[in-house]
Amino acid sequence: MEIIDLTYTLDKDTPVWPGTPKPRLGSLCGYGSDGFRETALTLTSHTGTHMDAPAHLFAKGKTLEHFPAAQFLGKAAVIDCTGIKEGEYITCKYIEPVRELADAADFLLFRTGWEEFWGQEKYMRHSPGLEADTAKYIARAGKKGVGIDTMSIDTADARELPAHKVLLGTNQMVIIENLCNLGELGDALVDFIALPLKYECADGAPVRAIAYI
Repeated sequence: MEIIDLTYTLDKDTPVWPGTPKPRLGSLCGYGSDGFRETALTLTSHTGTHMDAPAHLFAKGKTLEHFPAAQFLGKAAVIDCTGIKEGEYITCKYIEPVRELADAADFLLFRTGWEEFWGQEKYMRHSPGLEADTAKYIARAGKKGVGIDTMSIDTADARELPAHKVLLGTNQMVIIENLCNLGELGDALVDFIALPLKYECADGAPVRAIAYI
């Protein structure tokens, strides 16, 4: 069995939306002074590789702690969108070549190749995202969730967040953003796990996302 880590390491330079505080990792206790080490973490719920809950956009939406744990694992298909240009929409044409796999999957993971720009301004400001019709197809298909290797499932300039609203509006799906290493998963179904931090009223949370082959 091969385990593929799909998660970025959180550090003080982790990219965040403009205006969002960057994560802080401070020393709370040290070996010399306390005999052990403990770190104080300060971060928002949508930092790094993270999961969006329906409550991210909808006041009466489900929060992550109210999903059963089974929501966060299942079979995943990678949808290859590499070559897509800045700000373009991911249409259903990208799904068609692997439609059989996509239909059998619990999660669809969209690989745009945008992780190449991790840490650069281009990563946050010019990324592609799902077209609303693509999101509607996924919502009708009853998937557990979708993932993408960009900051947002919508295009970077989408102020109204149409794909988010369609997917999270089902109140049955989650979105995983800022994935990495999707290119290592091949072209078959893989076992996928993305476990969010469990806290009260979770509109989103960092995850440790992995796949195993």
